[in-house]
Amino acid sequence: MSDDLNLFSHEGLPISDEVDDTMVDSEMDAVESWFLSFPDLESRFAEVFRQAIDEVLDGQRTGRFDIHDRARVAKTELTYLGTKVEIVCQDMFELPRGKSMDYLVCEQEVDAKFSIGASTGQSIPREAVGRICLLMHARDDRGRFSVGLLRTTEDRLNPGKNSDGKRSIKSESRRHIRWLVRDGDLPENFLMRLSAAERHEIFDRLDARGNPPSGQERVNRLFRIVQGRVVDRQTVLTVAKQSDAPKRVRDARIALRDEGIMIFGHQNGHPNVCHDLGLPKCSKGEWISARLVPSEGDDGRRVTPMGSATYAVANDDEPPSPLPTL
Repeated sequence: MSDDLNLFSHEGLPISDEVDDTMVDSEMDAVESWFLSFPDLESRFAEVFRQAIDEVLDGQRTGRFDIHDRARVAKTELTYLGTKVEIVCQDMFELPRGKSMDYLVCEQEVDAKFSIGASTGQSIPREAVGRICLLMHARDDRGRFSVGLLRTTEDRLNPGKNSDGKRSIKSESRRHIRWLVRDGDLPENFLMRLSAAERHEIFDRLDARGNPPSGQERVNRLFRIVQGRVVDRQTVLTVAKQSDAPKRVRDARIALRDEGIMIFGHQNGHPNVCHDLGLPKCSKGEWISARLVPSEGDDGRRVTPMGSATYAVANDDEPPSPLPTL
């Protein structure tokens, strides 16, 4: 596996849309057609990258959420990320292992190559020269990824070798790449989409006694600060640095109720309340918070019944109002 494959421009996107299809390659045709036969190909690859990145970050134990943070993510972990992508991809597509390469697709040996972030080089080992390579690239900070196929023939590689005897792909050879997914959507890394100020408030601000916040307090802060947006299970685990995300959310729901903040999930009457208020719907393992106040809806706001009153999403200038149990 290569952890550094420069297939993209400095903006993280493929350099050229031009594809040279003058060379007949029936083996490449077969491999390409096999992958393209999956109607959910983009979502499958997206899940591969999201799972691999999250597992290497191990947010529940480390609190890390940024794979591009070189201060907290070791170079050896980035190397292992390439291996992790290879393993998860094999499982996702139920691919048999090749005899000399990573995968066997349509009886063809296929080698997997993955890169993360702003690549500065690429390396093709001796044994992969002349083989079909599955080239994968993801940028978690931009939420994008691309996947393509390239046969790495001698004329498509630079002559120079690194200390491991690996060679780089010529810039002009990228026009031969057959793209399976171009600029696909990588599932959102919620914490990376927050501002630095929001992350500081959640993770780092000391409490009234000058102590760092506990895991539960960080979860409370998450749902207090970030309202109206769906929060996934991995985010809760990373913020808490504890197991059992649903319990952390249940405890946050109790703690925030007196502030007028309700945390909705996918069960009981929560989907109906979210629909009434115009909030996004949550799936299993997702939650969304909103601050509510009693309202008759006479000001045009959407309302929902809770207890003996009706409630609407609060305006910023409205004081907190304790909520009944939903």
